[in-house]
Amino acid sequence: MLQILSQLFNSAHIGARAEYIRGVFIGGPELCNVAPLRCLRSQSWSKRPGFPAGVVSVITGDTESCAIPLTRHPDVDRIAFTGGPETARHVVRNSAENFAVTSLELGGKSPIVVFDDSDLNGAANGLVAGNFGASGQSCAAGSRGLIHRPILEALTERIALTVQSIVIGNPLDAATHLGPLCTKAQIDHIIAALAKAKAQGAQIRFGGAALERPGNYMAPTLVQCDRHDIETVHVELFGPVMSLIPFDTEEEAISLANSTPFGLGSGVFTQNLSRAHRVSKWLKAGICWINTYRAISPIAPFGGYNHSGYGREAGVDAIYDYTRTKTTWINTSDTPMANPFVMR
Repeated sequence: MLQILSQLFNSAHIGARAEYIRGVFIGGPELCNVAPLRCLRSQSWSKRPGFPAGVVSVITGDTESCAIPLTRHPDVDRIAFTGGPETARHVVRNSAENFAVTSLELGGKSPIVVFDDSDLNGAANGLVAGNFGASGQSCAAGSRGLIHRPILEALTERIALTVQSIVIGNPLDAATHLGPLCTKAQIDHIIAALAKAKAQGAQIRFGGAALERPGNYMAPTLVQCDRHDIETVHVELFGPVMSLIPFDTEEEAISLANSTPFGLGSGVFTQNLSRAHRVSKWLKAGICWINTYRAISPIAPFGGYNHSGYGREAGVDAIYDYTRTKTTWINTSDTPMANPFVMR
């Protein structure tokens, strides 16, 4: 099976698949133009002991010379794409030329629902991890915090206190908690979204600006929103920005959580196990974390619904995604196959 992996920030997950595939191409204009070293260094993985020789090829180029020919090529059997929905639509259209099986790991606007019986420290840590981990550059970022109204202010203060201890700096420094964003364009996108949110009535509780230091550093930001149609609530920002929206009832929380075309991650914080099961059942997301966030494992499937894509990484589901069922019939009788037109 010849496969294309086109991924901008996420891990390529090649190792677990090598047993099932005979060629992997890593490429695409987003990956190679924005983060070329990440792309080129990935080939060094294939030189590790035990990794089949010749499995990985790295192809760099632009849309016309690289992405389109690869995703349409008749020798390509499998495409795994990580990126945005708009680019994914082109990938899917191109794959119609070769009928390559395609999986998509796209964006997200994941909700974290916090009920008033939650442990506030745990909920605050979950929101901080879900939004400021990896500098917010995560498709599963829990950037929509849906907070039970009675605890909104207390939880906001806990989050602000936790954020004060975040160390911002060089990602190569082991002491750093939050590094820079990948591009200046991300900073500009976030600043524009925050300005629109403020014009819509949102309140910036802390952060809200780029840091005055070399590099694409954005201050951890919390936006308090009185309603769900605020810009930062429904636009994926891919940076350290969380929006908090109050709710009054469980039914309202579920409705707000599902008010998005995305469906990758979700979180629920509550001490009521029945409520946890009930709410997680109704959340339209491929992953639900309960009283934690961003926990991952190679044995747990990772993937989403709707505009967050389809297909799964990791777990048994990924093995099924990267293999094909084949039925083989064997005549074990000593008698040769009979004439099919002679009645028996």
